[in-house]
Amino acid sequence: MLDEPWTLSPSVALRPEPFGALAYHFGNRKLSFLKRPELVTVVQGLGDHTDVRAALHAAGVPEQQHASYVEALRGLAATDMIRPRSTTGEPAAPSATTTAGAPA
Repeated sequence: MLDEPWTLSPSVALRPEPFGALAYHFGNRKLSFLKRPELVTVVQGLGDHTDVRAALHAAGVPEQQHASYVEALRGLAATDMIRPRSTTGEPAAPSATTTAGAPA
């Protein structure tokens, strides 16, 4: 996941909160809590960077914390909050092979 391009799903809205943000998916009606402002910054920046690693670096996430952020992002991917981005910049269709991770 670190070296792959991802983006926020077009069906998701982020609502800022003091703890981070709420992510609501209008298609599947899932609600997720992004419990760290840094995670919100990463999620918002996914579409602006070449891959997840670049988004993590841009958000100032230390290298030793990348694994825990990847687990949070996998949890968001499992509910289609974020999705792989094609090389053309367009969101890719949701994948049935997306792996689930720890909830965000």
